[in-house]
Amino acid sequence: MVYNKKPPRLAQEGNDTDMVTAIGHIAKAVGMTKIAEETGLSRPSLYKALSDGAKPQFETIMKVLRAIGVQIRVSPVSA
Repeated sequence: MVYNKKPPRLAQEGNDTDMVTAIGHIAKAVGMTKIAEETGLSRPSLYKALSDGAKPQFETIMKVLRAIGVQIRVSPVSA
């Protein structure tokens, strides 16, 4: 799945909690069982890691992003 739209405000102005919550919503829409199978993480640990206010490890976020078929792109911030 490729998104060619302008990044949402969340990615531009949101905080880490907002981003984790958004990834959690996407993961739930895809299916936590599927995400658990693809990441090797348990469903309960995924729900906990992607819950409001959670501070998951970067490795966990990367596994979930790969499982939902997206990637993080880093680009310079224009002034």
